[in-house]
Amino acid sequence: MLKLTSLVAAVALAVLPSLALGHGPSRLKVTESIEIAAPADKVWARLAKFDDASWIPAVAKTVGTGGNAVGATRVLTLKGDGAPTVEEELTRFDADGKTLGYKITKVDPKVLPVSNYASTIKVTGDGSKSTVEWKAGFYRGYPNNDPPPELNDDASEAAVKGLYTTTLAELKKSLEAK
Repeated sequence: MLKLTSLVAAVALAVLPSLALGHGPSRLKVTESIEIAAPADKVWARLAKFDDASWIPAVAKTVGTGGNAVGATRVLTLKGDGAPTVEEELTRFDADGKTLGYKITKVDPKVLPVSNYASTIKVTGDGSKSTVEWKAGFYRGYPNNDPPPELNDDASEAAVKGLYTTTLAELKKSLEAK
């Protein structure tokens, strides 16, 4: 009996490292924020219409249904070759807290190399200044092990971070110019 127990323990120890390598991708997180010289109500007014994503520079057109009700949807048509689209659903809307949450329901990973993406945008204010915080949790665009370079963790994080920093900088510029 002792030999059988030792054999089972040895097999388990031999298999355990391969299980650790086979768990798949980890959830990634990106958080970006920017201070804007404008009152929170003005900033929120620009961001609060879920069916209007024109404040995102990469977006050419937004078609939405459901307004700001949880479950509302929108299709973002992006600028660029082939006019790719991203489909999203509103998961949270808190006008008093100046917060909205959404998830991507459909996107080609060649357009944005992510999967299972959920995001929150929050505006906080202090008089004539505001802070916009945009954060997301997601998995890389390739769900299996050994992803190609354009769909790995680094590429996914870089794509989301690039989108957020560029968009927030343009939002700041447009709101402070008025």
